[in-house]
Amino acid sequence: MEGPSSRLPATTQDGPLWLAGRTDSGRDAESDPAREIKTQFRVCRFIMETGVKLGMRSVPVATACVLYHRFFERVSMRAYEPYLVAMSCVYLAGKVEEQHIRTRDILNVSHRYFNSGSAPLECDKEFWDLRDSVVQCELLILRQLNFHVSFEHPHKYLLHYLLSVKSLVNRHAWSRTPVAETSWALLRDCYHGVMCIRHIPQHIAIATLYLALNSYGVEMPVGEREWWQVLCEDVTKADIDAVISDLLQLYDMEAKCI
Repeated sequence: MEGPSSRLPATTQDGPLWLAGRTDSGRDAESDPAREIKTQFRVCRFIMETGVKLGMRSVPVATACVLYHRFFERVSMRAYEPYLVAMSCVYLAGKVEEQHIRTRDILNVSHRYFNSGSAPLECDKEFWDLRDSVVQCELLILRQLNFHVSFEHPHKYLLHYLLSVKSLVNRHAWSRTPVAETSWALLRDCYHGVMCIRHIPQHIAIATLYLALNSYGVEMPVGEREWWQVLCEDVTKADIDAVISDLLQLYDMEAKCI
């Protein structure tokens, strides 16, 4: 796992380490998209696992991931500490989605993530420096995003589509296959990469349901239009294929990150 090997990102007397550019060599100064994509994947997994341990709902976790992706759309990943940005995104997402998380809890869970079995952080100078860094980074994120931190997610659309599809298929076929569970899992996985901000929410919801249905061979009633056109009029087969292609690339990235 990429990230701090022994401690969380700390601060120095001159300021937070996450403000320092990391271009200390010619190789680092060059663009490395593949390495950045891997970092995005690993940090978003950190956000999700941290969110679960903090008892966050799925939408606040999704918001934290979108905040992270939106932030690094605007700034270089080499200029800021990704994991500290991620912690601030979790903190900010809790506020945006009205599920407030204490900074102390975020720091302790993050500390345990990198130091399994360790004791909670002491309330010493290092702790307060870390807390200040998270708060400062939150303000930086707000400024970079021009305070546009409320997003529309595919979750509500997927819930509606699942209820609609369930009423159309054979109830025995539906009960025998975990279509709903698979759809939600696929949706969650979309947030590991920038595909969650490249595609519109309705198309992501339709595509994850489409992939889940096809994976289990669940047949839909045949009509004048495809079932996905009935549920979402503006989606095309090309849109669905594009989402699925991006998702499969994320799974390929997961194999490389193990």
